Amino acid sequence: MNPSNPKVIYWGIIGLGKIAHKFAEDLLTLDHAQLYAVASRDLNKANNFKVNYKAQKAYGNYEDLAKDPAIDAVYIATPHSFHKAHTTLCLTHKKAVLCEKPFAMNLNEVEEMIECAKANGTLLMEALWTYFLPHYRYLLNTIQNRTFGLLQRIEADFGFHPTYDLNSRVFNKSLGGGSLLDIGIYPIFVALSTLGKPEDIEATATFFENEVDSSCSMRFYYNKDLKARLNCTFLKETPTEAIFYFENAIIQLNSRFHEPTTITIKNDEGEKTLDFNCTTNGYAYEIAHFNQLIRDQKTESDLMTFNFSKTLIKTLDQVRETIGLTY
Repeated sequence: MNPSNPKVIYWGIIGLGKIAHKFAEDLLTLDHAQLYAVASRDLNKANNFKVNYKAQKAYGNYEDLAKDPAIDAVYIATPHSFHKAHTTLCLTHKKAVLCEKPFAMNLNEVEEMIECAKANGTLLMEALWTYFLPHYRYLLNTIQNRTFGLLQRIEADFGFHPTYDLNSRVFNKSLGGGSLLDIGIYPIFVALSTLGKPEDIEATATFFENEVDSSCSMRFYYNKDLKARLNCTFLKETPTEAIFYFENAIIQLNSRFHEPTTITIKNDEGEKTLDFNCTTNGYAYEIAHFNQLIRDQKTESDLMTFNFSKTLIKTLDQVRETIGLTY
């Protein structure tokens, strides 16, 4: 491959909800990448999406998109409970897959997806965009370099108050709805990516009348010490911040910490806020990473690894078991 003339990556999108629109907007900002085809069970919806984001093809089913020989990569943005089926569909047709978080409903499904990717020699990655954002990469470098000493503990929350609507995906248990999988994954991700896997977890939850979890409070213990306080809720708006307590400073990822934002550092020298000047929705960073993996003929990301995705879903499974949540 000529570095001065990199391969153009032709994308397809399966599932055309809110997040797919943001993804498509960011895809348009990248050089040497193109939205080629989109698919929805509703062909009119697919055609409208195609026009809005300058795609070449629209499909009224997912199978035809997966079979399209022109497509290099597929972004899967369908509800959680369909991730495994749609991922394996695309992998068996040798399409690189970037699947929206959570990767799947449980560890067994994630392991099946990974095995399918390996069997087909095809790239697969969980689309947890926060990992690739500039402010989060800065935080991780700070931890690795011990810029402010050792990280001692963290606090992270994510809360908003959606209108209670049984027709909405987020309140549909059969689609993996509920606060834990939808937004609780972000505070858990923060703990795992900075402190590692906990030795013990405590968790409590509240539930709506349809048995979908409305909130979840979690405590992660490392070497018997409480190191992470994590919360998610659909019952109220919360600051949605992540605060990291180091030996010599406090670093706060400001609201909302999981998307492009600023960082405030407080120490003996005072307080300063860093702005990373992100000019897109923030999905462009994970897309650029994934595009390069394809060009380099990689079958696994060196950042969002299979092991990390498995640890993440194992932790979600453990929390679900603790609070008595089943799907």
